[in-house]
Amino acid sequence: MKKHMVKEEEQSSSQNNFPSDKKVDWEKYQTTIFSYEKQYCFIREVTYPLEYQHGLYKLSDIHRVVAMWNNSNSTHPLSCKGHVASDLFFFDTETTGLGGGVGNTIFLLGQAQVFHDRVVVKQYLLPGPGNEVALYQSFLQDINSKTLVTYNGKAFDWPQVKTRHTLLRESVPKLPAFGHFDLFHASRRLWKQELDSVKLANVEKEILGIKRKDDIPGYLAPMIYFQFVKDNQPDIIEGVLKHNEIDVLSLITLYIHLSLKLLNVDNEASEDEHYQIARWLDYIGDNNSAISAYHSLMDKGNHHEVNSKFQLAYHYKKRKEWKMATMYWIEVINAANDDILMINAAIELAKYYEHQEKNYVQAIYYTKIACDQLMCNNTEDTKHKYLSDIEKRLERLKRKSS
Repeated sequence: MKKHMVKEEEQSSSQNNFPSDKKVDWEKYQTTIFSYEKQYCFIREVTYPLEYQHGLYKLSDIHRVVAMWNNSNSTHPLSCKGHVASDLFFFDTETTGLGGGVGNTIFLLGQAQVFHDRVVVKQYLLPGPGNEVALYQSFLQDINSKTLVTYNGKAFDWPQVKTRHTLLRESVPKLPAFGHFDLFHASRRLWKQELDSVKLANVEKEILGIKRKDDIPGYLAPMIYFQFVKDNQPDIIEGVLKHNEIDVLSLITLYIHLSLKLLNVDNEASEDEHYQIARWLDYIGDNNSAISAYHSLMDKGNHHEVNSKFQLAYHYKKRKEWKMATMYWIEVINAANDDILMINAAIELAKYYEHQEKNYVQAIYYTKIACDQLMCNNTEDTKHKYLSDIEKRLERLKRKSS
């Protein structure tokens, strides 16, 4: 941005003599000018009624979802239990590049908040280099929320804000402590097998039913911004502002959509989504919810039935409910088309009969099943992974049985 840089005294003069006709131009774009210590930035504010439909849902549905989370005992990472809707800070940025570090400047900070009677989108636009203190002063003095909701914001947007804030921290308020819901990770977990890409624009189109018209592609935003800095005309940057506005509204729709699937998985989720949610519950250690999800998944079809049974057996093993665990391991061996699942189920049964029942004959029987399955239609890498342990187990069991 070197070619856009001006001396401080020149900028100060420009700010103090900001043309009145420019102010009129900006008012047409629902934008005001914020001045602070001889710097300035633009603040755009757009209000939506709660009945506004953005994709599959009305914006008012966020209140229903927040109420559902508050009435739920779920400990899921996306739970907003203890919050009201206005505590959620739907946030997205536009930057001069896709990389990180101090060389990348945020030129637009966009946010949306849902109140009891409306949704307010606010955007903070950097007019050019040398005005970041005003930008972050205006942005930080307006924050009154508890939890960020972003799309890949943990890896990109908020670290970028922290980087820029570090350079200005002596001149602007401190960054608030936030909770953080990153919906990118949730989308990738549920739809990475279904979608070619889990970019927000693709999730909007394929999952949320959001259709953008005459949208500015995100990769063009930096070039458009540099042209705006040069000419200082609002119509140049209008498309980028609208693009960011849709982004933050889409975060509301996406949070509604994900929440409904998580809170009502039996009725709202497809079979594939249901399986991924069950695995997600497994991953976060919500064992009771995971077991319930695997059981109800088997009523939806047989696409993930064997995998669900194997996972259920693992849970019952941890609970030492051996009758249920062995039942599911045997069903996996009888039904699986996946060699690895069959091998692991047979090994688990061999362990059970060796260590719990002291029935070495049965343990040998299932060890041989694992060995036979391993030698059929498996790669050398798979054989190398399992064969040594299986052979040692078989030798040990033969000694014990004798």
